[in-house]
Amino acid sequence: MRRLGLLSLLFFALHPGFGQARRFAPDTLSTNDSFGLTLTPDGREAFWVKSFGRRDSLWVMTATRSGTGWSKPQRASFSDLGKNIDPAATPDGKRLLFNSDRPRPERPGARDFDIWASPKTASGWGAPFLLPDVNSDSADFYATAARNGNLYFTSNRAGGQGSLDLYVARHRAGRYHPPQNLGPVVNSTGGESNPFIDPDERFLIFFSARPGGYGDSDLYVSFRKKGTWQAPQNLGPLVNTALGEFCPSVSADGKTLYFSRIQKPMPFIENLYQLPVKELPFSFFGK
Repeated sequence: MRRLGLLSLLFFALHPGFGQARRFAPDTLSTNDSFGLTLTPDGREAFWVKSFGRRDSLWVMTATRSGTGWSKPQRASFSDLGKNIDPAATPDGKRLLFNSDRPRPERPGARDFDIWASPKTASGWGAPFLLPDVNSDSADFYATAARNGNLYFTSNRAGGQGSLDLYVARHRAGRYHPPQNLGPVVNSTGGESNPFIDPDERFLIFFSARPGGYGDSDLYVSFRKKGTWQAPQNLGPLVNTALGEFCPSVSADGKTLYFSRIQKPMPFIENLYQLPVKELPFSFFGK
C-alpha cells in the first residue's frame, strides 16, 4: 500500500474530518448489494445496480427524490431481460445508457454485454434500443457520454493494451464513428474499465488494476490538455482503499464524486459512496 505524501499529511492535519467518503442513501439505495450509481442531471432520479450479493442476477434499479428523501426502489422498466448493469444518464438527460447481455437480433445466441439506451419520454423511460456502430462481437460496456455525444466505454475487443481497455466513439453528423482505443498513456496491461467522461471532456475518471495502487482496484483521473490525454493520476487515499473502488461518476453541478466499493470474496458486499469534491486535498475538477 502506498504511503501518504508530505502534502497529503499536511492537508489532513489542517483539515480534520475531511476525507471520509460516506455511503450514499444507506438503507434505502445502498444496501450492501448496490453498485454503479448515476443521477439524472436534475438530481431527482437515481439509477443503480442491485447485485444480490453473488451477481447471479443483475437488475438496474431506480428511485426518485423528493423533499422527504428517496422513494422505495423499483426495478427499472427497461431492465426486463437478462443481466443489466452500468446505468449512465447523458448530460442532456434525454437518454439513459446501460449494458445488457440480452440477445441481439442478429446474434440471438450471444450473451456478452452490449451498450443499449432508453430514451426519456413524457411518461418515463422508453423501450431500449441497441446503440448503433459501437458494439462489437466482444463485450462492450460501461458507456458514458460527453455533451457533444462522444461515447467513452470499456471493451475487451482484440487489439487492446490489456484484458480491458477504454475506447471512444466520436459522434459526428448524427452518427458514431468507429471506436478508437485511447492508447497506452491511458490504458495499461493491468486493465482499465468504468470510464466517466466529464461532459466537456476535460477529464476522464476510471478504474484500473495497474501496479502501484492502494488495493484491489483504484480510481484514476486523466486530464486532457490540447487534445491529448495525460498520464493518469491516482485519486488517492480519500477515495481508494485496500478494497476495490469502481463505477465513478460526478454530479451535474460538479460538486460530488460518486463511486462504488466492493468487499470480496463472495458473497460480495458492495455499496454506493459519495465524497464532496471540495474535500479532496487538491482539485481534480478545476483544471
